[in-house]
Amino acid sequence: MCIFAAMSLRTKRTFYIDDQSRVKDSLLAWAQQYETVVYLDSNNYHQQYGSFDCVLAVEEFTSIKTDYFNAFETLKEYQSYTKDFLFGYLSYDLKNDVERLESNNFDGLHFPDLYFFQPQKLIFIKDNEVEFLYLKMIDDEIEDDFEQIIDFISKEEKEVASSEVKIKLRIHKDEYHQKVSKVIEHIKRGDIYEANFCQEFYAEDVTINPYKTYTDLNKISKPPFATFFKHDDLYLLSASPERYIRKEGSKIISQPIKGTAKRYVDKIEDEKVAFDLSRDEKERSENVMIVDLVRNDLSRTAKKGSVRVEELCKVYSFKQVHQLISTVVSEMKEELHPVDVIRDTYPMGSMTGAPKVSAMQIIEELEETKRGLYSGSVGYFTPEGDFDFNVIIRSILYNATNNYVSYSVGGAITAKSTPEKEYEECLLKAKAMKYVLTNKEVH
Repeated sequence: MCIFAAMSLRTKRTFYIDDQSRVKDSLLAWAQQYETVVYLDSNNYHQQYGSFDCVLAVEEFTSIKTDYFNAFETLKEYQSYTKDFLFGYLSYDLKNDVERLESNNFDGLHFPDLYFFQPQKLIFIKDNEVEFLYLKMIDDEIEDDFEQIIDFISKEEKEVASSEVKIKLRIHKDEYHQKVSKVIEHIKRGDIYEANFCQEFYAEDVTINPYKTYTDLNKISKPPFATFFKHDDLYLLSASPERYIRKEGSKIISQPIKGTAKRYVDKIEDEKVAFDLSRDEKERSENVMIVDLVRNDLSRTAKKGSVRVEELCKVYSFKQVHQLISTVVSEMKEELHPVDVIRDTYPMGSMTGAPKVSAMQIIEELEETKRGLYSGSVGYFTPEGDFDFNVIIRSILYNATNNYVSYSVGGAITAKSTPEKEYEECLLKAKAMKYVLTNKEVH
């Protein structure tokens, strides 16, 4: 199917609005009636690379769902055949399709390793415009849907009440210290330079209101890659600040985050912390190691000499934390498929370590939980083969059938790391997730 044939399947209608914030709130609340939902919100965060302020994709027309075996080839075939908008996710455990690795740790969530769908209804918001892209077979619903969204008042909070959530630790503090010390031993032996070691916080036999939990989390964090994902009984509620990879024509953009500092209310103190972060030798070394890894990953699919670093260790400020972000770009070889670029850079270096394969083997051995969707990626393809994917961090995962809630956090361990400081950084990253689930601060 050619691009033009795929696009002719859709009807485009544009409406103008006065209050973007209110319409965005109504749009997500209205979407809760559907079994499959992907809602991506930039929170109007100023960034160089972006296509919209938010997008909503709902209702499967076609879809794929698979485990890791041959997953990227399945995705490549699906994208090549549809040549339409596709939304979905890649779990961290697709590493087993890229390399000869395994995932044998405990899994309380049971998300498929890969899921993508071709939405029947697509709604984009940019500035004061709302653009509807509906399949032609249902385009007579556009007018009514727009009116419903504008007038929508959410009843979701009353319909789904949350039970009390008691958070448990999969790895307790002393054991965490021991495991980080083992990572440092591997580094000193020369097995790796850096590893991203993660731990899970979870709750069993609980019911949460996913819509309210997401809106509360997003309100606290306001990140540029916020996501509400729903497929049947599985939910991702994400306040991610990090882009994994984006394709614009032949240009590829990757923006790894490494380096974190707490925000302060006092402006002078806050500016000092941001300045100190920009000069912190340990934090910068973490970032630079991953930049080198990303450069190497991108070089596999790049035209010769096209890989370059646009920004190195630039401080970006979010509502709760300052982060060091680097931007690495390349020009993709013309003969390659878009999915090849994703496969050859997966999983993202910021969530693995360096060298990547050795780091993944070590963290699989030391972590207690299968990562699944955590530290994977959610995003979309356009009919032209462009794409944009985030990194699933600062996120709550929920299996509504199993009544299981989970959020994981991690940090880059280097030779200069201390277990105590790494644990404190984990608690800082976990703060927003714990608060929206329990209304309690992290201690």
